[in-house]
Order: sequence, then C-alpha cells, then structure tokens
Amino acid sequence: MLNPNLDEIQLSKEEYERYSRHLILPEVGLDGQKRLKAASVLCIGTGGLGSPLLLYLAAAGIGRIGIVDFDVVDYSNLQRQVIHGTSWVGKPKIQSAKDRILEINPYCQVDLYETRLSSENALSILEPYDVVADGTDNFPTRYLVNDACVLLNKPNVYGSIFRFEGQATVFNYEGGPNYRDLYPEPPPPGLVPSCAEGGVLGILPGIIGVIQATETVKIILGQGQTLSGRLLLYNALNMTFRELKLRPNPVRPVIEKLVDYEEFCGIPQAKAAEAQQQAAMEEITVQELKQILDSRAEDYVVVDVRNPNEYEIAQIPGTVLVPLPEIENGDGIAKIKELLNGHKLIVHCKMGGRSAKAISLLKEAGVDGINVKGGINAWSQEVDPSVPQY
Repeated sequence: MLNPNLDEIQLSKEEYERYSRHLILPEVGLDGQKRLKAASVLCIGTGGLGSPLLLYLAAAGIGRIGIVDFDVVDYSNLQRQVIHGTSWVGKPKIQSAKDRILEINPYCQVDLYETRLSSENALSILEPYDVVADGTDNFPTRYLVNDACVLLNKPNVYGSIFRFEGQATVFNYEGGPNYRDLYPEPPPPGLVPSCAEGGVLGILPGIIGVIQATETVKIILGQGQTLSGRLLLYNALNMTFRELKLRPNPVRPVIEKLVDYEEFCGIPQAKAAEAQQQAAMEEITVQELKQILDSRAEDYVVVDVRNPNEYEIAQIPGTVLVPLPEIENGDGIAKIKELLNGHKLIVHCKMGGRSAKAISLLKEAGVDGINVKGGINAWSQEVDPSVPQY
C-alpha cells in the first residue's frame, strides 16, 4: 500500500534495532519505515539486476517481496548474480533468492512464482503489488511488463545492462512516460546480442540494480525526485553518468489489452526464417567434425568465426580464426576465399548461430559452407570435455 494506515503497522523491538539507521533519517523516520513494511514489490527475474535489487529491498525492510523466475542457477551466473551461491547450482533461482532474502531479513514475506511471465498470467501476478521492478533481459517480457503495469496503473522500475553500459528509469509513474515512449517498436530479432553472446561486466548489474532499489524505496517513501521522465545512462569503463529526457508520446497507441509479445517482437517469424535457412544449409555434428579432423582430411578448411578473445578461451584444434565482423565487412570473405583454394569450407562458432549467419553471407559471395551444429559448446560437451565452456 503506497498510502497505508500507519497506525495499524507496528515494529517489533528487533525491527527498531534493525532499521535504526533509517529511523534517524528525517526523510524516513518511523512513518517511512512503516511504509516500507506495509509495501509490496514484485521483482521480475532473479538474475544480474534482480540479485542486488532483491538484496537491498529485503535489507531496507520491504514487507512483501514477490519473485517471478523459472530458471535454475548456473555456474556462469555467479560472476554477477550475487544473490546465488555455488551450492545452489542446478537448483531453482527463486528458492535460492528466497533463502538469501530470509537470511538477510526474516521479517520479509516472500512470494514465489516459478513460472514464465505471459499474457495469460501477468495481470493476476502483478495486481497485488504496489511497485513492479523489471529485471528481465529480453524485449517480449519488457513490453509485457510495461503494458501490464499500464493496465494496472503500477510504477515500473526499469533497468537494463549490456557489456559495460547500463540504463535505468521509472516508467508509468505519476503521468510519466512508459517503455513504449522509449522504444515504440522492438528492434529486429537478433539485432541486439544477449549478455550470453556479447558479455557483461559482472559489477555493472550491481550498480543498475541498486539504482532500481533506490528508486523503488523513494517511490514507497514519497521522497526525492525519481527517474520518471529521465533515462539514466551509465558507462562503467568511463565511469560516467548522463541523462536523457523522456516524455510521453501524445500519439502513442493506447494500451487496451495484453497481446502475444513474442509475435509483436517478431520472434516466431525470425525462428521460421532461421529454420528455413538451416533446412537449406548443410550441417554436420561435432562427432562428424571429429571424424573429419581425425582422418586428417586435406580437402577441408575449418573456420572459427568467434571473436579473438573467445578463441583464446577455447579452440577446436586445426581451426582458423576469421571473426564474423570481418566477414560482414568483406575482408573476411576475401581471406576465406584465399584459404579455401578449392577445398570445402566448414564453419563453427560458440553455439551455431553466428556460423550460420557467416555461411549465409559467404553464400551471397559465391562460397558454400557447412555449419557445425552446436558449435564449440557441443564439442566441449560431446567430444572433448577438457575444452572450457564459457
């Protein structure tokens, strides 16, 4: 409740001690701490952004915290998802998060929704909460969360991260802009790489997630100036913050209902095109690639289209590095043509997507290639476990 009856809310002796540094702040005080205890916040995701967000909301004394996630903890998460620990690898993230929250603050009520947020369940899941914090990493869910918040009139505390850069703002608050004012249309699928493809500095989501927690607490307290109408941009490499003004678009479409957000973002169309492309593309398994390499066949050239820093991490023996960006600008195509000299071309990457794109570009230039399904990740899993996965 953003406007609770404070007379009905009591703090225990232990809570007075726990929140003592808040209680002596004039901007928080006893009434403010009671507001935090009466408030409810729903966090979408317990990943890089959700981890610090949840930790600090729990520590601040938010009375009810909801968590939506359906993923399990992976070793690759631990570099940035600080709410999880090594002992939780392979187990549900929401259970890991709940355990950690209650370790920090046993006075929190923690609601778990181990499900994928969808147009069918979003309104019922979001409806009981005062504030929604979006810690997701994909466009369909961001549009879904935004539209559900608009329909339910909930503040949407937004953050996003990529490589060394992050952004944060507050959507749909006190007549301010919503996510569709920032991004009226989603980008084409595949245009913006995921963190798994492009990487992310592990500390970065800590900064953005803490900013989201700060905005959430300010909304509940009714104190300060929120980021509504301001997009905060952070560059960790340069250690710079800057702002862009955001305003509601007077001609934006009215949100009247939730739609199919996968369809809205072009995901099914992209998958169909990719499937059609793969059906027309010759592919081999990593086991078949191993047979070719073991036979020392001299009529094949195997090209790795990952980035040089990835090549340093893990390599398939006998491969030649020609990064995809070089193929896209044309230099790599000339290099591959020179390497082939009448031989057959095999192409691989991390998981098979970039190599498929490279083969399509090469085909347009008159060069046929064979794609390795699953890329070097499959090679590590099925052929040579000593090759690191990343």
